[in-house]
Amino acid sequence: MRRTSPTLAACLTLGLAAAFTPARGLADDLKVGDKAPNFALKGSDGKTYDLADFRGKSAVVLAWFPKAFTGGCTAECKSLRENGEAIRKFDVAYFTASTDDAETNKKFSESLGLDYPILSDPTQETARVYGVVHEGRKVPERWTFYIDKEGVIRAIDKAVQPKNAAADVAAKLKELGVAAR
Repeated sequence: MRRTSPTLAACLTLGLAAAFTPARGLADDLKVGDKAPNFALKGSDGKTYDLADFRGKSAVVLAWFPKAFTGGCTAECKSLRENGEAIRKFDVAYFTASTDDAETNKKFSESLGLDYPILSDPTQETARVYGVVHEGRKVPERWTFYIDKEGVIRAIDKAVQPKNAAADVAAKLKELGVAAR
């Protein structure tokens, strides 16, 4: 289901002027060229990852998935594990992320033998800011965000193919001109 935002006129007509506030991000989805919202999320490896820590150091790929231990999410995570060398050729930190709790993502990661962290957002706060969880959508959309060294969103993939995730990420990093290691 695609998230739609009401127009100011519609909000006023419905008496919802208070709901139409740019500060809440209701009027605009994140788009290429926007500053990526910061996050500090616990990884399946027990570490907390803060987007600000990568600023000026490396690009970041944040690949949201709906739910641990499901078919598509398993295929996506396995693709990133099995073909991760193609991604690691670039100067990039990459993560998958879900709204599952940290313990669930730890077990999921261990079950797949992942060599990269899954980030957990059980409060859905970050997921909402990134727009992957919204009205009518309780679990995240399968969207991947490409964030440059300066913290700017350079691409958003809203048509992720789980079985080809790693190849698609590597191709996008090359297309975006992300430096090689």
